[in-house]
Parts: sequence; structure tokens; C-alpha cells
Amino acid sequence: MGTQIIGMSEHKESLNFIEEIIEEDLRNGKHDGRIHTRFPPEPNGYLHIGHTKAIWVNFGLAEKYGGVTNLRFDDTNPTTEETEYVDNIKKDIAWLGYKWDEREYYTSDYFQTLYDYAVTLIKKDLAFVDDSTADEIAEQKGVPSKPGKESPYKTRSIEENLKLFEGMKNGEFEDGSKVLRVKVDMTSPNMHMRDPVIYRIKKETHHRTGDEWCIYPMYDFAHGQSDSVEKITHSLCSLEFIHHRPLYNWFIEKLEIFPSRQIEFARMNVSYMITSKRKLLRLVEGGMVDGWNDPRMPTISGLRRRGYTPKSIRDFCAATGLAKRDNVIEVELLESILRNELNQDAQRVHVVLNPVPLVITNYPEGKVEMMVAKINPMDEDSPTREIPFSGRLLIERDDFMEEDPGKKYYRMAPGRNVRLKNGYILNCTGCTKDADGNITEVQATYYEDSRSGSDTSGVKPKGTMHYVSEQHAIEAQVNLYDRLFTDPTPTSHENKDYLEFVNPDSLKVIEKAYCEPYLVNAKQDDKFQFIRLGYFTPDYDSTAERLIFNRTVSLKDKWKKKNK
Repeated sequence: MGTQIIGMSEHKESLNFIEEIIEEDLRNGKHDGRIHTRFPPEPNGYLHIGHTKAIWVNFGLAEKYGGVTNLRFDDTNPTTEETEYVDNIKKDIAWLGYKWDEREYYTSDYFQTLYDYAVTLIKKDLAFVDDSTADEIAEQKGVPSKPGKESPYKTRSIEENLKLFEGMKNGEFEDGSKVLRVKVDMTSPNMHMRDPVIYRIKKETHHRTGDEWCIYPMYDFAHGQSDSVEKITHSLCSLEFIHHRPLYNWFIEKLEIFPSRQIEFARMNVSYMITSKRKLLRLVEGGMVDGWNDPRMPTISGLRRRGYTPKSIRDFCAATGLAKRDNVIEVELLESILRNELNQDAQRVHVVLNPVPLVITNYPEGKVEMMVAKINPMDEDSPTREIPFSGRLLIERDDFMEEDPGKKYYRMAPGRNVRLKNGYILNCTGCTKDADGNITEVQATYYEDSRSGSDTSGVKPKGTMHYVSEQHAIEAQVNLYDRLFTDPTPTSHENKDYLEFVNPDSLKVIEKAYCEPYLVNAKQDDKFQFIRLGYFTPDYDSTAERLIFNRTVSLKDKWKKKNK
């Protein structure tokens, strides 16, 4: 199956094929009309944007049809799994707005049951202990176009296999010396059916069971049987598992257990993002990011820290729908959905990132006025805040040009009239420069009768600018985040490592920005629009004594412009 990059302009409404299956099952009275799904993450890293589609599908469909969803941790590999990951996964799912109540399970809850199932398969002469090495097993399986070769250990007796498997459980053999395989079909073109391994020896401490077990089931054996134990009616998973489904059904048939049904859908792939915990771990371990929750990371924790909202992510899942073919969704769609929400909800504030002093030469010396503005002008009932205004302000250095560039210029230049938002109209009179030619101060006069909200001046300003009063400004660090990768599909290049596409300019830190005093009370998860600059949120490390803000997304919506 090929991969294409799609955007909303090409997006067609989902056929909702899973809903069609569920509704047919309900009409037929299957499973007594129950709908029971599960979300089964492996606790070997933080959840990423790709997992949000699986969460949305499993929890959302169960909720729609009056069913329930289990949260089950697929903790069968003690080498890579940690309690930290378990805790963070639960935090992320709850933050997205989904509940699993008391239905929190672990595959490790079923280790004894799974072991008993394996013994059942041995007794049915459907499983055998194999001493072949991993390379030998791979050689036996061969290639899909030709039949594989039978293992020389496949003819072991049931009694010998039972004894050896018990010895594996009791720690009598070294890691890698033996595995348990099932007897399926070495001629199948589906490589997953060629006598797959279902148990391996790993003498490592498990994050929940400690050293109780030294053998652990493989995913294909643990997953489906755990579904059956929990009586999951619809086992919804990503498209990569479509070739695992025949084995999933084979185990159900041979063990004669509850017949859960596996249904596959296309996973969430987003441009400029990676949806592989293993690949993301390399970024963390290599120090290319500051941990799993770095705001540049496509993890749910990283997106939250950057200022994304649960609603924007859920709406993104809904906008992209369900598909049966892998594709890559343009990240601009996600950003556009987020902007729409933040435009409605974000608090408006004045912040100057690259300041130059602006002196209003005819403003009374020492005078301070408090300008009143709505915190959120999109809300008719919004409360107001006071913005200090004085004769010495800070403006963005880029908002002044010594030479007027012409008609399409809407900022400050000598002779131009410009409105200060929530302030007065100014007429720029000039600037002061140092010995090296750098502008050190901009001068202007103000129209006394042009105050915002009571303007009777009749002056028509060319543009509007933001500012902060120099004497009232509070300092803050501002982190300007850009995309972590320079390529929209960094893992798609056969002859290049995706790390070659890490963006060296993905973070620009402004150590000293200047904010209006209102921001001193900013709290974690607050959302702000820095007027004319973008949307921002306080970083986790931000305090009243040291404010730190992360840019969530810029104001300019390229997506809307492209898809008008």
C-alpha cells in the first residue's frame, strides 16, 4: 500500500466502515448487543500523535454506542518498559478527555493464564520448544514466495515439550537458548503464520511482577488472548497488523476461547512528525531534544507543553476520519484547527520580543494612564484588564523603518500616523542612532484626543502596533519553536537516516522579552495571543519570579489561505 500526503482539500468524509461493522453486529444481536473496546499501549515510551487516533477510535466509538473501553498495558517486554511510562500514558489519556474508570488492566495480569494457554497448545501437539537460534529460525522461514523449512525440533514429543517449557519457566535455560513456537503453516505466504515464536526467555526484572517470571509471551500470543480474557468485542488496531489477523483468529480457534474480532484502520501519520517510539527515543537519548515532553516532540505530553489543547487534537482526529489506506496528513491542518480554537479562547496581551525604546516627546513627563481592554475580544462577556501607558514605551524593532517603504507598509516611519493598540495615535518624528548606526530610540508625538475608545481626532492611522510601557514591563523568556524536522516525511528516505533531517533552528530562545504586567499571573495551560506575534502558553518551568512562555503556533494560517 502506497503513502500519500493529503490535506483537507483532498479529504473525503470517512465511510465510517468500523461504525458500519458495529451497527451490523448490533442488528444481529452479536455479543448480546455489547460493544467493548480496548486501548493497549506498550509502556516503553510516551504516547505520540499517532496514538491519538487509536485513542479517539476506541474510546469514541464505545462511548457512541453505549459501550466501554479498557485501558490495558501490553507489558510483556521487561527490557524496555517502565512505571514512568505507565503513569504518563494514563495522564495523557485523561488529559485528552477519556475515562476508563476501574477498567485498568495489564497483560502481566494474565501471565499465568497465557502460560496455561501455551500448555494447552503443547498438549494439542500445536506447539513445540525450539532450540534454534534467531538467525536459524529466520532462515527456516525463508521468503514469502517459497515454502519455509521445518525446524529439526518440531518432532519433539508432547511430553518432552511440556518438560522443556516448564524448565524454561523455572529458569533452567539461558536467554535465547530456547523459544516456544506454534505449529501453523511453514508454506503460508503470510510470514506471520510460519510457525511463529510465542514465548522467549528474558531473565530481567519486570516493572510489576518482579522476578516471578523469566519467560514472556510475544505480542501476537499475548494480545489476542488478552482480548479474549477481557471479552473485547471489537479489537481495533492500526493497518500494520492486518497480516497478524489470521494468526489472531488461529489462536481463538485452536484455544476455543471468546471470539474477539480484529479490525484494522489506517494509523495517524502527520507531516514533519515521527510516530515511532523507538525513533523518538533516539532523539531523547541523543540529547537532540530535552526529553519526551519537549515542546518540539510529537508526543501528547510535548504537544500539551507547547500549548495544544485536547479539543484541537480530538477535532483533528475527527477531521481526518477513518481510512483503510495509509496516508500522511499535513500538519498545517492540525495547526489551523488549533488556531481556530485559540482565536476564540486565548487571552490577548502585549509582549515585545525585540525591543527599541519609543519616546512620545509631547506626552506629559511622569504621566501614567491605565488603558482598559477586554481580555478576550471574541467574548462579549469578557472581563477587562488595565494596560499601563506612559511617555516612554517599548515597541518591536521591526515595527520601525527609517526610510518609508511605501503604500503597503503599515508600521512606523518618519511622518507616518500609527495607532497604538489600546492607546493613542502617534505621528513618528524620527529616531536616534549610535556611533555604529544602530537605532537606539524612536521618537513620536501623540494626538491627545485620539485615545482608544474615545477618539475624536479624525486622524486616519495607516496601521496598528502593540507596545509595553518601559517602566511597567516585566521580563520573560520566550521560546520560539519551529518544526523538529526539515522534511515532511523524514523516515521515508531509503538511503538517509531520519536524524539527518533534524532542524537545527527548531528552537530560538529569547532570554529577555518584555510583557505587560497582566502576565505575571499566568498559570500553566493558560492560552495567550501575544498580539501580532502568535499564540503562547506558560512553560512547565515558568514561575511568577521567572516567566517562560512557549510559542504554540504562529498567527498566519497558511492552511486556510491554501484551501480557500
